[in-house]
Amino acid sequence: MSPRDGSRTDPSRFRKVLFIRLRRIGDIILTTPAVRAVRTALPRAELVYVVEEPYKELVEGNPDIDRVVTVPKEQSRREFLSLVRAIRKEDYDAVVDFHGGPRASLLALLSGGKVKAGYAVKYRGLFYDVRVPRAPKEGRIHSVENHVNLVRALGIEVGDIQGLVLPRGQVSTFQLSVADGKVEKLRPDPLIAVHIGAGNRFRYWGADNLARLVRLLGEIPGTRAALIGGPEDKAAESEILEKAPGTLSFVAMLDLAGTAELIRQAAVFVGPDSGPMHIAAAVGTPIVAWFGPTLPANFAPWKPTGGARIIEKALDCRPCKQRDCVHGDYRCLQLITPEEVRDAVTAALGPSPE
Repeated sequence: MSPRDGSRTDPSRFRKVLFIRLRRIGDIILTTPAVRAVRTALPRAELVYVVEEPYKELVEGNPDIDRVVTVPKEQSRREFLSLVRAIRKEDYDAVVDFHGGPRASLLALLSGGKVKAGYAVKYRGLFYDVRVPRAPKEGRIHSVENHVNLVRALGIEVGDIQGLVLPRGQVSTFQLSVADGKVEKLRPDPLIAVHIGAGNRFRYWGADNLARLVRLLGEIPGTRAALIGGPEDKAAESEILEKAPGTLSFVAMLDLAGTAELIRQAAVFVGPDSGPMHIAAAVGTPIVAWFGPTLPANFAPWKPTGGARIIEKALDCRPCKQRDCVHGDYRCLQLITPEEVRDAVTAALGPSPE
């Protein structure tokens, strides 16, 4: 973790700091405690965050960030070099790469930052002056703590790690675009937000389980379940609605701000280890989450003020790299029953009013 020139890691010299985390929802939100730690230690420094365009709402308006630089999801070589030139002109004292992917690490390397911090990953770890292991030799470490360790490695003193930050200013008005083009304001009373997305087949619980769950949730007096997800979840939505007709669905209807506000207004968030789960942790909505191939030790909701109930099964094959299921049946998820999830939601809702 020692840089080639130790004097360059003197935080008292840092006037401009660049953070890089290009995507996705949960990964970006999980960096915010590390950003807050830098803001607390360096109140006068200018803090700039580089993020892909679809996710800018997660950091724009963050009180700990002075400026957000957005980049397209796909960049031509010319566009990338233009970005590099613009960043080099800023003369950053420190660059923190929370991402570590090919484009992010190359951007850090070419940034011109006086000291660059990143993870000690194969090949790309050489791009940084200060390197931190992505995983400990023994045990587990939460992603939030991993990001904070990058900050510590720069010599920045960190006290208690704070909770997640999601700018309220970006989601203060919740608008829902309905099929006829009108915009209406939704007031869930009370709503159970069910995230049907999964990211990949290893985290997908399946239409049968999800449909059974929303039918069970529909039996809880005075509540209504609503599906949320992105355009990539439309096929799953169709299967679920076929098996559970009449279910309220906002899949592919909401932008990121709208999704965040729906989760904020919901009585409970239900879903897998996912970006929306971390949104729920940030906004204080009670969480019921199931974990399959990933472990809560690494990705559990971080300091959720609304509380979190985690459902998982102890299997020797967990965690896995999500490339191939050694059993072929995705049992880490399929052993979790809709009834278990329903019971956890009922507990999260609390006792019914007399």
